[in-house]
Amino acid sequence: MEHTDVAVIGGGQSGLATAHALLRRGLRPVVLEASDRTAGSWPRYYDSLTLFSPARYSSLPGMLFPGADRDRYPHRDEVVAYLTAYADQLDADIRTGQHVTGVHRIRTGFEVELQGGSRLATRAVVAASGTFSRPHRPVLPGLDGFTGTVLHAAHYRSPEPFTGQRIVVVGAGNSAVQIATELARTATVTLASRNAVRFAAQRILARDLHFWLGRTGLDIAPLGRLVRTPPTQLVIDGGHYRAALAAGRPDRRPMFIGADGAKLLWPDGTREEVDTILLATGYRPNLPYLAGLDGALDDSGHPRHREGIATGVPGLAFVGLEWQRSLSSNSLRGVGRDAARVARHLAARPARS
Repeated sequence: MEHTDVAVIGGGQSGLATAHALLRRGLRPVVLEASDRTAGSWPRYYDSLTLFSPARYSSLPGMLFPGADRDRYPHRDEVVAYLTAYADQLDADIRTGQHVTGVHRIRTGFEVELQGGSRLATRAVVAASGTFSRPHRPVLPGLDGFTGTVLHAAHYRSPEPFTGQRIVVVGAGNSAVQIATELARTATVTLASRNAVRFAAQRILARDLHFWLGRTGLDIAPLGRLVRTPPTQLVIDGGHYRAALAAGRPDRRPMFIGADGAKLLWPDGTREEVDTILLATGYRPNLPYLAGLDGALDDSGHPRHREGIATGVPGLAFVGLEWQRSLSSNSLRGVGRDAARVARHLAARPARS
């Protein structure tokens, strides 16, 4: 059986940042990516998606995000190209098409089981498969009995197939507002959420918001241990989205309270037929390969960890979790810091014989 220092599960932004950090600590990782490319979930996001931070604040360690305009918010395809180039310049053993089905304890560390039956022995494991491959479908009143189309934002690509429809987008974060505003150009759209949309100005005193997040330390403050349930994102806005909501394109309503076939019931007592409910309700950690590793996950499938270090399984760590340590933990601009902490911890562990 093949042996390695560290098995990094996931070859997107989290896995690549982890590989970079481990190499700097003198460890030789093997990166195992289930898909056929090293860009994580980015190629599968909707066509118009842009990063929620400018290029100058959106680099992984060791390689600046390219382009002359450092203040632009890069498009999805730019991010895919950047991550592909980043992987190409890493002196790491990155293997695509490697689907991990299980991780098990052995005397010298762990055994990683791959689809097809092959196995890899390793001193340590970093689960860096992120949180964007398990769409979250919340329990909403009447949703299970709704006879129209229910779609998660993970499966939305562009507005054209929805032209002329009556659509309800559920959510109040960046993706929900972006998608609802885009759809409202060719469809009748309501943005439904339990809480009001909260905006953050894209520019403050002629500086981008992310300049101030860095200057004040809010971007890196270790608040993750205090966050039990990740809060809804503030919607970063230069004025466009606030204006669209004010104009009713889309309109904003409290959450519907039930469904009768294809009709939704609103809190004011009105009923109306709806073609599509689109859930922009986020994601949850997708770690089924750790289910057989006692102490790795809680009863809900969430990792047991403190700032990325597993609390009950020595040698196991996580990178890329939302609020793993800070506000920026699962972003391009912040994942490198968490990866460096995890690499430092794993490098300090004595080898087991």
